[in-house]
Parts: sequence; structure tokens; C-alpha cells
Amino acid sequence: MSATITAAEPQHLHALARANEIRLARATMKREIASGDRSVAEVLMDCPREIARMEIGELLSCQRRWGGQRTRRLLATVPVVETKLVGTLTERQRRAIADALDSTLQVV
Repeated sequence: MSATITAAEPQHLHALARANEIRLARATMKREIASGDRSVAEVLMDCPREIARMEIGELLSCQRRWGGQRTRRLLATVPVVETKLVGTLTERQRRAIADALDSTLQVV
């Protein structure tokens, strides 16, 4: 995708197309997590560009049997607020959440 905008493509249409790409990528990723094809820990460590502006609570609740309560309980151990954006997490926070997920999923 080129960063330049031509006269034939107004800026608002370019922004709309980019927003749709991001929505589709997030929906695909959420389906992969829900089906078990991908783990949240794997997504956190990779941190694709499309999920950088996604809240960590929303990402965690994509998993089967994960609601708000379970998400808050896990994030309280790290400690990270559930409204923190995935792209703003430090490497240490990502690893801590991934480790907490791995230990939680082994218990369940």
C-alpha cells in the first residue's frame, strides 16, 4: 500500500479503506483466537500493527470462556489496566501477561 494519496482518491476514502482493512484483520484475528488456532500470548508477543490500537481487555476476552471478570483478575496480577492499548505495552508487560496466560490456561 502506498502512503501517497492521488487526486483520484480523496483522503477520506483512503482513511475509510484503511479502517476497513484494520477491522477485517482484527475480526480474522479474533476468530482465530476464539477457535484456538492462535493464542493471545502469541499475538501479544508478535503485536501485529492492526492490533496496536486495540485494548488489552478486548484482546483477552476474544478467548473462549473469558469475560470481563476473568480478564480483570488476570490483569490485576500483572498489574495492567484493561483499557491499556496493546501497542503501548512494554516488553516486560507483554511477557508478564503471556506468562500469566500460559499458567492460567494450564490450570483450566
